[in-house]
Amino acid sequence: MKILFAGSPHSSAQILGAMSAMDLQIIGVISQPDKRSKRAKGKEPSHVSSEAARLGIPLYKPKTIDEKFKAEILKLNYDFLVVSAYGKILPDWLLDSPRISPINIHFSLLPKYRGASPIQAAILNGDAETGISIMKMTAGMDEGPVYSFHKQEILASDNKDTLEKKLTSLCISNIKDDLKRIYTKELIAKDQSSNNIYYCKKIGKLSGEIKFSEEKNSEIMQKHKAYLGWPGVFFSKNNLMIKIHGLADHKAVDGEPTTKKFNFTDKGLVVKTMDSFVVITHLQFPGKRIISSLDAANSHASFFEE
Repeated sequence: MKILFAGSPHSSAQILGAMSAMDLQIIGVISQPDKRSKRAKGKEPSHVSSEAARLGIPLYKPKTIDEKFKAEILKLNYDFLVVSAYGKILPDWLLDSPRISPINIHFSLLPKYRGASPIQAAILNGDAETGISIMKMTAGMDEGPVYSFHKQEILASDNKDTLEKKLTSLCISNIKDDLKRIYTKELIAKDQSSNNIYYCKKIGKLSGEIKFSEEKNSEIMQKHKAYLGWPGVFFSKNNLMIKIHGLADHKAVDGEPTTKKFNFTDKGLVVKTMDSFVVITHLQFPGKRIISSLDAANSHASFFEE
């Protein structure tokens, strides 16, 4: 089987590397153009671009999917276009180009959740289960018929990173067999259910804001797990945005103030929420390094006084 692969982030690079190690012939890779480096001057490639270069696979990084790019791709001959979080809308001519099928690896059990942030959505909503969908790509966003589902339990300890790793491993364990069964027509794509369709909300830099007095403990903890890494979670006080780098549920003990919004204890910075308390163990003021709440008690106690 000949495959044209398209993707960009780290999880997609892991899938590409695993597929290359199987008896699957990757004839080319499409990824996002290099982006400005956050750590130094210049630009850096996507994770998929780096993996393709390491594997010696022909790489395409079009700034725009134009006629020149179209002419290059249509010279190729492949059975599948396999897409894993490429990050751009693909035109009809590209979806029609593979001999067998355009495949999308989607990290949810469609039609829940369509969109770009299904892992975060599953955690935010406190779901007990998610999975991956191997679907046939169509012009509509994640609306195509599905070849197969593979389920994954969500543990209470899971966050965005751990769940993404599990789903990536789940994909790697099943993609070869699924593609072979699609190739031999043992797997036939079936239309998605028209019931219980959910779309992910767009995640932005400010999505991680926590308003303690307006949110329940469970909502705050799920948000902390869902937005781990980016965009992270934060709260505003005294016109400053304070980032939270460690958070846990907290039960007030005898003698501990229960009316104050902020209270330092030996556990950290205890904050009153809509229905209970949480404890911030590590935080970060704008432009400063991450510190423990115990250090904050020594240097910023007055900041948190009401």
